[in-house]
Amino acid sequence: MTMFTDLRARMARRARYRQTVYELRRLPIDVKLDLDIAGIEDRVARQAVYG
Repeated sequence: MTMFTDLRARMARRARYRQTVYELRRLPIDVKLDLDIAGIEDRVARQAVYG
């Protein structure tokens, strides 16, 4: 049972990561520049989801 629970949790984290990357990439460039995340959206999403 724990193997399936672990798999489900990993899949959920991956889905959250992909959604976060998608949303960060959709931000206007001026917002990304203000937040200093332009070009590193994937790293920001990884840190937000996986810690």
